Amino acid sequence: MTSTTDKIKGTANEIVGKGKQAVGKSVGNESLQGEGAAQEIKGKAQNLKGDVKDAFKDGIDKA
Repeated sequence: MTSTTDKIKGTANEIVGKGKQAVGKSVGNESLQGEGAAQEIKGKAQNLKGDVKDAFKDGIDKA
């Protein structure tokens, strides 16, 4: 995957995760809240992976 793809998927996972947390909280479903939190964390990790790929590519381009 490219860094852009990682960032797009990461952002999508963060948004969906936050939504699941909100729905879980509003209906009192702790399992859904936990699932949402895990998905949000996964999204943040994907965004970080994209940032690392960009930094690595920038380092190679400058060398």
